[in-house]
Amino acid sequence: MYNGTGASSGIGIGKAVIVEDVQLVITRQEVADTGSEVQRFKGALDQAILDTERLAEDLATRVGEKEAEIMQGHMMLLGDPMLTGEIENAIKNEKVNSEFAIENVCNMYADMFASMGDELMQQRATDMRDIKTRMQKILMGIQSVDISALPEGSIIVAKDLTPSMTAGINPANVTGIVTELGGRTSHSAILARALEIPAVVAVGGVMDNVKDGDSIVLDGTTGEVFVNPEAAVKAQYEEKREQFLKEKKELEQYIGKPSVTKDGVQVEIVANIGKPEDVDKVLQYDGEGIGLFRTEFLFMDRNAMPTEEEQFEAYKKVAVAMNGKPVIIRTLDIGGDKEIPYMGLEKDENPFLGYRAIRFCLDRKEDIYKPQLRALLRASAFGNIRIMIPLVTCIDEYREARALVEELKAELDGKGIAYKKDIQVGIMVETAAASLIADIFAKEADFFSIGTNDLTQYTMSVDRGNKKISYLYSTFNPAVLRSIRHIIACGRAEGIMVGMCGEAASDPMMIPLLLAFGLNEFSMSASAILKARKMVTEYSVEELKAVADKAMSFATTAEVEQYMREFVEKR
Repeated sequence: MYNGTGASSGIGIGKAVIVEDVQLVITRQEVADTGSEVQRFKGALDQAILDTERLAEDLATRVGEKEAEIMQGHMMLLGDPMLTGEIENAIKNEKVNSEFAIENVCNMYADMFASMGDELMQQRATDMRDIKTRMQKILMGIQSVDISALPEGSIIVAKDLTPSMTAGINPANVTGIVTELGGRTSHSAILARALEIPAVVAVGGVMDNVKDGDSIVLDGTTGEVFVNPEAAVKAQYEEKREQFLKEKKELEQYIGKPSVTKDGVQVEIVANIGKPEDVDKVLQYDGEGIGLFRTEFLFMDRNAMPTEEEQFEAYKKVAVAMNGKPVIIRTLDIGGDKEIPYMGLEKDENPFLGYRAIRFCLDRKEDIYKPQLRALLRASAFGNIRIMIPLVTCIDEYREARALVEELKAELDGKGIAYKKDIQVGIMVETAAASLIADIFAKEADFFSIGTNDLTQYTMSVDRGNKKISYLYSTFNPAVLRSIRHIIACGRAEGIMVGMCGEAASDPMMIPLLLAFGLNEFSMSASAILKARKMVTEYSVEELKAVADKAMSFATTAEVEQYMREFVEKR
């Protein structure tokens, strides 16, 4: 058995098909006629854009517009005048062949993205290398691997799958994916989830030990991969697959049902989104609102800042689509792990403790923060928008942001522009400082949303990306749990809504504790909504209070996790 990272849930059973892409050998060749060579490059570029458009259209038809955006992102890179201009300049100035110019320029950009330390930017590095290889293959007359016509029951086994390769998969024939490289947030993993193909990534050594036709069983949830398993193991996983598909079908009955516990406590189960197009999935899974719209995605993948008008249209689109349901939009949260090159941020020695989020925005009021807040206010006329301030550590920051909102309201009043007069302005509680003075914040903020990812990181002083100390990163740590309980209690005491938009909000072991603590709103990925609603309807808050008291009595993370695991499994 091999262990990797579960990237797309489900059980895959089938025969291995080894997918190995051609390793290109790129050499420098001097060219005399640079004008002709530039035209040769432009021909390959046009063909790559055409191929990508076809992939995007196919994905949009088969899966959805949101997933097609991954390939549209490739088209943006291919159409970036800075990128193509540098390649053309390299051909002209250095008198080199197109393949070599593409290699150098694209690698430079890919390395720049990879060095940013942010998962999204690192994925951009993968995208850049993907388009580089595709242009080079066109120039060299090499056919890309076609995995659209694999036989039924195929399990793809590869070193890695590029987004363009994954986009061409026919899910009717492919029952699973296993790769040596990759991560859960890679575009290939995202596409696998969208195509509903079970996938396990980061499986070390699998390419050396699997051959075409081997029998494969994989669990996309646990990350387990079996090669030529015994009949008993295969039978066990065939049963698990049937159970998985049955449970998935059963969850559909929770569409349209209220999120109410057995003893009548109503909560809201809402979704986290990054782009306006993500709303489609929220509506598909019957989300009761948007608990977190990450606006920084509007600022990424581009060479200049989005205008106020562009932002207004994006926020308006979400507000209109949600038709009166709450839409919590977080103001720009960059710096730290979300650096945006064109903003010219200086490198921080410790970016997670540096110039980022509200600190950055309050320092750049005129060119960045006011246009965003004005766009949010204008869009609020079209729906139930709420504004959320990230990474606050002291009440002064909230007051200053709130004062800006009031200033812009007066400005819009003077121009006769409509907005939601009683728009709520809340905070993301994600620092130890904000937690400790949650009682002070609760007297002035309109709502709280707990960001457990950062709250855990800052409370435990753990870089969640550092594998050497990752054992300390757990929301079930007693210190983090006490912080969460305290934040909720402070919010409830002042009668404001308290939500949660971190990963913990959809954790089956955490949901009972959050219900007992009195959390009002659970925000998660759209696909997790129905499972969370099912859990909520099966619990009684009064009964859970004793469970929470017991969990809070333990001294270690392991004890809390074991207790909650046993409690959930017994039900």
